Amino acid sequence: MNFEVEILETALSFIQTLSTKMQNKAFRAIGLLERFGYQLHEPESKTIANAEGLKELRIQFGGDICRLFYFHYMGKIYIVTSGYIKKEQKTKRSEIERALFIKKQFIVERSKP
Repeated sequence: MNFEVEILETALSFIQTLSTKMQNKAFRAIGLLERFGYQLHEPESKTIANAEGLKELRIQFGGDICRLFYFHYMGKIYIVTSGYIKKEQKTKRSEIERALFIKKQFIVERSKP
């Protein structure tokens, strides 16, 4: 099964700040999402509790960890909203709120005639 993944500018800008090796891992994770969609589970993907359907792609290279937030949009479409470098055990609530804000903006823009 193939799925469509749209990477928003906020996420792409973040990915471009990563090291080349971490960028490669990020695009590999996005490729897995394109290939497996809803069947992609831990350790590559995880649903974020109490976050309105938001999920995260989990990327690690050596001691570095980053997360890319995404959500299911329609049919076979997934939208990658943003990302951040993870330095703490728990996912930062402020980063989740940012991703949710981007998600809401995206849906409003797409629903305009």
